[in-house]
Amino acid sequence: MFLKLKISFFLFGLLACLILVILAVPYLSQNYSNYRNKLAPLNQTHQTLLSLYIGDEKLLYLPPSAKTHKMRIKEGQTLMQILLKAGADRTNAFNAIKAMRKLFNPRDILKNTEIIIYQKTTVLGESVFDGFEFSPNSSATILVRFKNDSLPIASRINRILKKEEIRVKGYIDTSLYFDATKTGLPAEIVLEFIRLFSWDVDFQREIRRGDEFDILVNRLLLPDGSVARWTSINYASLTLRKKKMPLYRYESVGDGTEYFNRKGRSARKALMKTPINGARLSSRFGKRRHPILGYTKFHRGVDFAAPIGTPIYAAGDGIVIFAGRKGGYGNYIKIRHNSRYYTAYAHLQGFKRNIKRGKKVKQGQVIGFVGSTGRSTGPHLHYEILVNEEQINPLRIKLPSGKNLLGSELKRFQRTRDQIDLTLRNIKTGNISTISK
Repeated sequence: MFLKLKISFFLFGLLACLILVILAVPYLSQNYSNYRNKLAPLNQTHQTLLSLYIGDEKLLYLPPSAKTHKMRIKEGQTLMQILLKAGADRTNAFNAIKAMRKLFNPRDILKNTEIIIYQKTTVLGESVFDGFEFSPNSSATILVRFKNDSLPIASRINRILKKEEIRVKGYIDTSLYFDATKTGLPAEIVLEFIRLFSWDVDFQREIRRGDEFDILVNRLLLPDGSVARWTSINYASLTLRKKKMPLYRYESVGDGTEYFNRKGRSARKALMKTPINGARLSSRFGKRRHPILGYTKFHRGVDFAAPIGTPIYAAGDGIVIFAGRKGGYGNYIKIRHNSRYYTAYAHLQGFKRNIKRGKKVKQGQVIGFVGSTGRSTGPHLHYEILVNEEQINPLRIKLPSGKNLLGSELKRFQRTRDQIDLTLRNIKTGNISTISK
């Protein structure tokens, strides 16, 4: 009898334990699953070590701590060098760049571009490269991240930009450049404005206090209202001694975008009078006392004083027939524009990349930079215009005009001009701070 009771109690206890286990398994399984989903993966070595203790080869996820730091691309530096310097191993860096190539060529990353490096720290304190990001322009970001322990994934994040057209007017008191930038216009837009009139206006002698400038320009805004970038000038006008000189942006058939006056005559001329922006006329064409040789000598060009490195533009379309060292001229470029017209540029610091003999150039294209090479007392551009191989005064030459619109092309331009005029009548005018309010 006593033996039967012991057996009954044992069976009852065993049955109770089995019921408790059955009830507990779903609860433990659910919590383990939740715990696993919240944690990040260990590498294979750590998983192997842990499996010796827990007897389970399933992945165990533990949360890493993530951090970032910023680096900038320096002159001549590659993205690979940046990633290796940041601590990435070569294989992961190579795979990250390979993934990015589908969206963006790493050779196109510009100097001073900021690279944000992602790293994660494992539970054992190891810092591991986890990707990078950068913005090639104001409207996009390239992001490369590793997903768990797999290969990296690259994505492009585009920002929606809003186009805005604004008009800025002002009077010249100190200089066109200074007074235009004082309104809030960026330097690149002001320099483009100056370039548009450089075929007709001698900015050293013809600008007077009280003259007026007027610009209608496009810009792109980020969602928060800040300026992403400035784009194109739609209308530009200079009023010199009460004489108004308006120019309208127009995309002509077959010739791309150009600027024309109200009658449809191109602002471009055969050659630019001043192939440099913001420079001071320091020496004119004609007889002068040579600053180095000390005696009177005929000066067969004009000199523009400017800081070293200031860009120099091709005065017109043509072919480079000489680019190199030329005696007292120092670094020297000569361009043939047609069978009659040539231009020459001397004392350059250096040449723009790929500028060499036989290279075709476009009017306004940067060909070199101001220097003081050769027989020179300071940084300046010596500029010559040659007609039938004879130097003439660049400031007095009467240059042939550019393209004139005719027929149906002229009618198309007139419609564009009238639309711009309508915008000018209706748009708010002022400086950037008052317009943006």
